[in-house]
Amino acid sequence: MIKAVFFDLDDTLLWDQKSVKEAFRATCLVAQEKYGVDVDELEVAVRKAAAELYASYETYEFTKLIGINPFEGLWGNFLDDEDNFRKMKEIVPTYRKEAWTKGLLAFGIDDPTFGEELGERFPLERKKNPFVYEETFQVLDKLKENYELLLLTNGSPDLQNTKLTITPELVPYFDHILISGAFGKGKPDPTMFEHALSLGENGYNKEEVIMVGDNLMTDILGASRVGIPSVWINRHDKVRDETVVPTYEIKHLEELFELLDELNEKK
Repeated sequence: MIKAVFFDLDDTLLWDQKSVKEAFRATCLVAQEKYGVDVDELEVAVRKAAAELYASYETYEFTKLIGINPFEGLWGNFLDDEDNFRKMKEIVPTYRKEAWTKGLLAFGIDDPTFGEELGERFPLERKKNPFVYEETFQVLDKLKENYELLLLTNGSPDLQNTKLTITPELVPYFDHILISGAFGKGKPDPTMFEHALSLGENGYNKEEVIMVGDNLMTDILGASRVGIPSVWINRHDKVRDETVVPTYEIKHLEELFELLDELNEKK
């Protein structure tokens, strides 16, 4: 009998990719108005510059361990009480400025002051755009009637809690919220999943839970490492990496109901 459903947050319940895309678009439009640059091409240039810069910092290995991507660095403040997060807090103002300045340089525009302005504009735009998938609340409403719900999310506690603050309707659904930056390791590390199993009132057996997520290399791989059945939500028909095999695959969260009914009938 399935007792609990573990959910990933970004691009499983929250449509983070769309939020980031819209923040880029709004910020790049400011640059288009001033310099006439192509919005989409500037986004590509800034993304490239951001990824390269991000990998150059001493905190890079830590961010990989916790699961913080370069675009979260472009808007997170990392106000967490831990040495690496404190380093990131110091780094990000310069990181934002340089990412946007280097993006502009790809078009021959040398304007660090404007790069800094865009770097500070992007976080504001990202916070304006907390997109949630249209089925998220309906699915959680129904699941909450019969299952305990846990949220397992990679990232900085400050940043992930910011996402939850700007979508406050999500938080009450969850019995427990586990953030990698607070735990010390991120998905796919098996210890994060093992800790999640311990959070039930009497603990959960791995056969009593399922893990739902969009990322094969974090959500699905991590669950498989501890023997937790996994559900890969593949909304965009991605080709699966044959090295990581989810237990189940769905295209829409509402498919969870039929799947859970089948699993509970088998038990």
